[in-house]
Amino acid sequence: MNKVAAAWTAGVMLILALGACWEFGSIAVLPQPSRGPPPRPGMQDMRLRTADGLTIAASYWRGPRDGAPAVLVLHGNGASRAAMVGVAEWLTAQGYAVLAIDFRGHGESDQVDRSFGLFEARDAHAAYRWLAGRHRGAPIGVIGISLGGAAALIGEDGPIPARCMVLQAVYPDIDRAIRNRMDAMGGRALGAIVAPLLSWQALPRFGVNPSAISPIRAIRNYKGSVLVLGGGADRFTPPEETRALFEAARFPKWYWIFGGLDHAAMSSDEGDAYRARVSNFFRTCLGATRAPSGTPTPS
Repeated sequence: MNKVAAAWTAGVMLILALGACWEFGSIAVLPQPSRGPPPRPGMQDMRLRTADGLTIAASYWRGPRDGAPAVLVLHGNGASRAAMVGVAEWLTAQGYAVLAIDFRGHGESDQVDRSFGLFEARDAHAAYRWLAGRHRGAPIGVIGISLGGAAALIGEDGPIPARCMVLQAVYPDIDRAIRNRMDAMGGRALGAIVAPLLSWQALPRFGVNPSAISPIRAIRNYKGSVLVLGGGADRFTPPEETRALFEAARFPKWYWIFGGLDHAAMSSDEGDAYRARVSNFFRTCLGATRAPSGTPTPS
């Protein structure tokens, strides 16, 4: 094969590879509709409007009294508010009002392309504004799981101005999020080649550089208390990345790794140990005095 033929072959292969990566990226952002949660005692389904005109589905638990502290619950990628019902009912039993939403492109909300937290941040802000209006003057906390934690931090308006946040299995930036998933799917060689091609699709798809999709950068602008949680066996958001997110946050902050849990397990309610840490944290930041369990920050 002469040099011209080799160059043409390499060019064709490059075009095919770019096309395959674009198609893979198109699949990754496709909407994932699903049915809402079945009716539950004390749960009120509703629809909220975002600043850019979309309709998002939500479920609201009023709590024990008017003016009670409230918690906004934000699900992970590919999930919906239906997966958050157990957490919401547990929080309600703790004395909090709860609002859970379906992000755009998920559940029963408007089915547009997903954006890994960038535009989902508009949904999170719309939900927070509604909750703050309903509970005037009451402190509000957030549980953000994976995508939900990213949406609570990034976006045009910056972090949600909640009193405190639980950030659970949240990726530090879109580059590492993609690289880790590619590594898990096909090994480090695949990740090294494909991840940059996928990451830079943020510009033509969303109109931003990949650096704009960065919870670890955005968390520096959040002024409330933070509890950062991760799984010891999470290949999508490894413990060292969870630690880095924690270190980037302002004080006061706490950190905990659940040994042996992967990303899927960290995207759900983790039982007594998880509930104890989250409950203690919310008691502290939403008005009580008991300190949360976990590893305290250095003094």
